[in-house]
Amino acid sequence: MKTYNILFLCTGNSARSIIGEMLATSLSQGRFIGYSAGSQPRPNPHPVALELAKQLDYPLEKLRSKSWDEFSKTDAPQMDFIITVCDDAAGEVCPVWPGHPATAHWGFPDPASVLGNDEQIHHAFRQIEIGLRNRIELLLDLPIETLDQLSLKQELNQIHTKI
Repeated sequence: MKTYNILFLCTGNSARSIIGEMLATSLSQGRFIGYSAGSQPRPNPHPVALELAKQLDYPLEKLRSKSWDEFSKTDAPQMDFIITVCDDAAGEVCPVWPGHPATAHWGFPDPASVLGNDEQIHHAFRQIEIGLRNRIELLLDLPIETLDQLSLKQELNQIHTKI
């Protein structure tokens, strides 16, 4: 079985992309290795994203906010998929990704920007987790090995509109 690398991008790399990284790795049973990065990474992942990681038994030492520049270097893992999860990152000029990975935009509101009590903030993060989980499960159902690059990109984009 081939293992695919998937990179989730967002501006701050503290919430949505972090959640995508851990869900892709956790749900795929070894089929995907999730990564995350941001164009302007914050110093650390959001505490609620780290709480979600603990609930999934995802190794916390793997989670850190990092620049997307790390993944455009020659010694970086080559990505098969790149998914932007925030509208700001989707509109930015991204680095050139080695290997021409399939790309898509699955935009979500930033749960880290929610103002309110703990319950409201946790609810916002839970909504992102549910949205990403549903999309990643649809991705896992695709016959990736049989799709050409154009078909794969179309399927990735359709996943976002199916939910």
